Amino acid sequence: MSDELVLITTGGTIAMRAQPDGGGAVPELGPDELRAFLPADILDRITWRVEAFCNMPSAHLTLDDLWKLRHMVGDWAGRAGVRGVVITHGTDTMEESAYLLDLTLLASCPIVLTGAMRYASEAGYDGAANLLDAVRVALCPDAQKQGAVIVMNGEIHAARYASKMHTLALDAFQSPGWGPIGRIEGTHVIFSHRVEREILPARRLEPDVHLIKLAAGMDESYLQHLIARSVRGIVIEAMGGGRVPPWWVPAIREAVEKDIAVVIASRCAAGRVYDTYGFPGAYRDLEAAGVIFANGLNGPKARLKLMVLLGAR
Repeated sequence: MSDELVLITTGGTIAMRAQPDGGGAVPELGPDELRAFLPADILDRITWRVEAFCNMPSAHLTLDDLWKLRHMVGDWAGRAGVRGVVITHGTDTMEESAYLLDLTLLASCPIVLTGAMRYASEAGYDGAANLLDAVRVALCPDAQKQGAVIVMNGEIHAARYASKMHTLALDAFQSPGWGPIGRIEGTHVIFSHRVEREILPARRLEPDVHLIKLAAGMDESYLQHLIARSVRGIVIEAMGGGRVPPWWVPAIREAVEKDIAVVIASRCAAGRVYDTYGFPGAYRDLEAAGVIFANGLNGPKARLKLMVLLGAR
């Protein structure tokens, strides 16, 4: 009996070709054209179910798009007989889509996102190899109950930890502080360890959640603007282990007092939010103010998690 696999395409560089007029690369390839890059032995052994969700750069995806994609993936992943779901996706926001799927879908079958750093008409196109690796992972028994993963450049990264760390390199995706949870070596899929997942009930995404990244000497005027608007949530990528300039503390305290959820992440690529300092604006000041700490999530992922939690209210 052949394996049944779902391929959902959303566009991105993996689906792009350069335009003949020199106008640059745009998404053009559909599911059938992408599947044509795969070898015959893979094509022939699989019963394919195909969904063309959209064909756009991932920077163009809206929150509504992410939520609709989540529903489509969840519907397929919950069907009997489906061995795995592969999603081709642009790399710019792939980590956010992957984390949303991982955080909110209970499905046990593998959910694998992949893409490309070079487009199909460019020398060294990596999309074909990445797609083949993603299919191998989706069909691997060891990938069951691993949640959503990102497969790029021969590596398997847990959605919780994966981030795009380079603008152009083929190994753009890394898991800072953790490393990949597996690799694809030839035809073999090898997992080194499993990640303990957190799954939250999800009704919708609360859109009124904002992300601020701190830098030296920044004033708190934008934070005060968000407080005046009575937004639902604010994520602050603070410095180091969760430190802000001392003049930010009163505004943060005001936001919490006004029932705005404030989450503190770190602008560092790896590490948890924590310190033992006693000066103003350090961890203990923020803890006393009643903020929520992101526990190792970067700013974009902490924002998504807060959207899910606030959307459940």
